Amino acid sequence: MKPLAWMAWTWHTGAFFIFIAVCLITMFVWEMIKPGGDPRVGVLGLDTTRGDRLFISLLGSAYIHVAWLGLTDLPLWWGSVVCGFFALAVFRWV
Repeated sequence: MKPLAWMAWTWHTGAFFIFIAVCLITMFVWEMIKPGGDPRVGVLGLDTTRGDRLFISLLGSAYIHVAWLGLTDLPLWWGSVVCGFFALAVFRWV
């Protein structure tokens, strides 16, 4: 019997959760190597830390994917590319 088979996960779902875990581990290691808890003010006028920007980029990416599914017939991986650019913009300017 496969582990977690009762959850009916596809490889896409597993890859998504592995990506989230890798993001969190990377943020932890980054913080240990170069502490950067000082918030910075971005284009939205919010004080954000690295963790805040990660959360904003993940949440925004979820909305982009849902909108992509609902509004276009294009392949979803194109929406993932858009999300990649969105995350880069969030970490750069927010």
